[in-house]
Amino acid sequence: MINVTEPFLPPKIEYQEYLDQIWERNWLTNDGPLVRQLEAELISYLGLSNFLFVSNGTMALQLAIKALNLQGEIITTPFSFVATTTAIVWEGCNPVFVDIDPLTFNIDPQKIEASITDKTTAILATHVFGNPCDIEKINHIAKKYNLKVIYDAAHCFGTTYKGKSVLEYGDISCISFHATKVFHTIEGGGLVSKDPEIIKKLTLMRNFGHDGPGKFNGIGINSKNSEFHAAMGLCNLKYIDKVLKKRKEDSKLYDNLLLRDSKICRQEFLANSKINHSYYSILFVKEEFCEAVLKQLQTNNIGSRRYFYPTLNKLDYLHSEEKPFISEDIASRILCLPIYFLLAEEEISMIAKIITKTLEL
Repeated sequence: MINVTEPFLPPKIEYQEYLDQIWERNWLTNDGPLVRQLEAELISYLGLSNFLFVSNGTMALQLAIKALNLQGEIITTPFSFVATTTAIVWEGCNPVFVDIDPLTFNIDPQKIEASITDKTTAILATHVFGNPCDIEKINHIAKKYNLKVIYDAAHCFGTTYKGKSVLEYGDISCISFHATKVFHTIEGGGLVSKDPEIIKKLTLMRNFGHDGPGKFNGIGINSKNSEFHAAMGLCNLKYIDKVLKKRKEDSKLYDNLLLRDSKICRQEFLANSKINHSYYSILFVKEEFCEAVLKQLQTNNIGSRRYFYPTLNKLDYLHSEEKPFISEDIASRILCLPIYFLLAEEEISMIAKIITKTLEL
């Protein structure tokens, strides 16, 4: 069986060394030394102004919405993982879906203004598959209408735009460190903001609002992460350059084997960006090709995934009147192929051969 993704795991002995430290200190959670070390090393590695480690990427989104005091309507994309919309609804706001660009798969900034009302308070955009949104245009619109900007950067570890981490853009950026991500802490996520007041507020909010012994400062929740998760992150950070290099090589190999076929194309990446190859997605010219390939891969015990299908405007707990036809069309024709550190070149070649042969038929 070839899975669509597999988590990278460091040598067990290296993780055990951190576990020994945890046992010696008997400090398991509550802003422990390994959590602080991981935050510091991520700030250094990614070149960030700050970083807060939290329990997961979904909680990061919820904290961002709460920290910015958002209410009413939040403009967002229908082409993302369900957590992007769930976080908005969970925090009592209403998602307003704006269709995507057919080339980048990101929210189309040309269509945002038409959906802004007097109830709109923010834009929550996803950097789909680690491809940066059109940051300048979104920023211009946000300033024009006095809106906050949150980026769902779940896929973006190591992605840069104009020479700096894509996490440095927007009022708040949120990232996921789930086991399926390029860099993971088993479960986990993080928040970045250039505004020190927002970071101070988020720091309190992730720990019940605790502001000293017996003191609370505003509403908070428990979104801390543990020493065990931080330990995995510290181990994995030592290997992240190798992981990113391997994914880039695998993506290039897929490109060479697949993009000669006129029935397949790929996402268009933003200029001046450096992507992390967090996913390898291909777009077929017809849905029937996508379905045929998916079925043939399954027959050969090869995992693949129709991200993001169906689109979020079709969630059964929403009553969306918007009709983002482009996103629905893209979702019907897209397929993410296996890509992970231990995936062999021979396996990629086999996958490509199955796809090519299926399309020939």
